Amino acid sequence: MANAGEKAEQGGVQSVARIFGIIEVLAAHPAGVGLQKLAAEAGLAKSTTHRLLASLLQLGYARQDSVTGKYRLTLKMFELSSGIVNSMDIMGVAKLHLERLAQRTGEAVHLVIRDARDIVYLYKTESGPMRMSSRVGLRSPLYCTGVGKAILATLPTAEVEEIWKQSHPRKLTDNTITELPELLRQLEEVRARGYAVDDEENELGIRCVALSIPGPSGRADSAFSISGLAPYMTPERVRRIADLALETRSDILRDLGLVNQ
Repeated sequence: MANAGEKAEQGGVQSVARIFGIIEVLAAHPAGVGLQKLAAEAGLAKSTTHRLLASLLQLGYARQDSVTGKYRLTLKMFELSSGIVNSMDIMGVAKLHLERLAQRTGEAVHLVIRDARDIVYLYKTESGPMRMSSRVGLRSPLYCTGVGKAILATLPTAEVEEIWKQSHPRKLTDNTITELPELLRQLEEVRARGYAVDDEENELGIRCVALSIPGPSGRADSAFSISGLAPYMTPERVRRIADLALETRSDILRDLGLVNQ
C-alpha cells in the first residue's frame, strides 16, 4: 500500500499530466475554446478543468476572452519555447563552422547558451590530443567563463549588476573574478576588442578565447569558445585564434541571416 508521501507524489504527477493535457488542447485551438469543449477533449471533469485553468490564468500562460468567454494560450508559452528553438537554429548553423574552427586551431571548441545567471554547454568538439573535462549539459556561471563574459558584454550594465548579485561569486581558481568593478572593466575590454579571454578563471591550466553570437538587437544568448592548455595559449597565439574566431562568427551570423555585429 502506498504511503502518504507516495500518494502525494502520484497526485502531483497526475496534476502535471492533466495541466499539460489542457495546454495541448489549448494549443490545438489557437482561436480559443470553450470550457465544456476543453474539458471534453482533455478527458477531464468540467470542475477539474476550471480549477487547472485558473492556475494557468493566474500564471499568465492562458487568458479568457472577455466577449466570447473562450480560453486560449498567451505568448508566454511561446517565450518559453523560443529559447529552445533559437538554440536549435544556432546549433544547426554553427556546428559545421565550429568543427572547421577546431580543425584549424587544433583546440577544443564549445558552443553555449545562456540560462539566467549561468551558461549551459550545447556542443563540444575536440580536434587535438587534449581532452577537457567539460561536457554537453554542463552548467557554469557567467561571471567566471570566457563565454559568459562574452555574453555579459552585450548586456546593459544594470542587467550585468543584477546577474552579479544573483550569482554569489566565489573563487574557483586564484584568477576567478570576485569583484564587480573588475568584471565591468574586463567587459569594456571585451567590447573594445570583440572577444573575451578566460585566463584560468574557471579551470586551472586552461585558457580560452570566447565570442558572443549576438542577435539583431546586439544582445547575445549564446557564445562559443576555443580552449587550450595555458602554456600554449600565449598572447600571440590568443590573438591569432581570435582572428580565426572572428571570421567564424561572421560566417555564423551570415548563415543565420543576421547583419555582422
